[in-house]
Amino acid sequence: MKYTFSYLIRLEFLGFRFSGWQKQLNAKTVHDIVDKSLSFVFEDSAYKTIGVGRTDAKVSANAYYFQLFRDSEIKEVSFLASLNSNFPPDFRAITVQEVGTDYNVIQASKRKEYHYYFSFGAKNHPFAAPFLVNVAADLDLKKMMDAARLFEGEHYFHKYCTKPSAQTVFKRVIDVCEIVENTILTASFFPEKSYMLRVQGKGFLRYQIRLMMATLFEVGKGTLDATFIIASLKEDNDRKFMRNIAPSSGLQLYDIELQL
Repeated sequence: MKYTFSYLIRLEFLGFRFSGWQKQLNAKTVHDIVDKSLSFVFEDSAYKTIGVGRTDAKVSANAYYFQLFRDSEIKEVSFLASLNSNFPPDFRAITVQEVGTDYNVIQASKRKEYHYYFSFGAKNHPFAAPFLVNVAADLDLKKMMDAARLFEGEHYFHKYCTKPSAQTVFKRVIDVCEIVENTILTASFFPEKSYMLRVQGKGFLRYQIRLMMATLFEVGKGTLDATFIIASLKEDNDRKFMRNIAPSSGLQLYDIELQL
């Protein structure tokens, strides 16, 4: 079916109770909630939605985009109010703008920034679980900070991807990869200090950031070192993906810059 109008909607959501964006059998997904909420907004009129990309189960987004196709024009202000009134409390639509029907949010050039929030030492308050991963071991932050920088630049990420397809491109560029103290996500029930891995790039492989984070945790524990990471990013690495993967709840899609 060919639609007449197309819109780009920016969305925020807490992903802790969902199995990612993509619709699945016997699982509650972000896409399910978006379409169900829109069905109340539009009642019987037809529409179609496409997400900017997949997210893992329990991963949250400070900035996510989906494209909405419709046969009739929408009034942006009233549409946002209606959509937000039908969304559950852990969803919020921020902006809406019209784009051409030939625009493809999946194929559009983009730049993404992910944050992975963590703490270490004493166990966190249970309320922090949807946002912050706790590592019981004592971590050497200085070694982790130095090691994180090794991921910056152009490298071969075979070891930081699971279930690739035959068309997967492993040679990728990471513009920023750093571990800093967390001053963005705060709450009264958070530990006194927490940290985040901040990663920027045009695109990432399946589980790439969580595999990188797990590797950095091992560096912090002293079981891996910088030499291992340097070797793992070379073209002649053994191409067997890392087995340790960091929990998904600490990961947040913080921002997306889309080319319109």
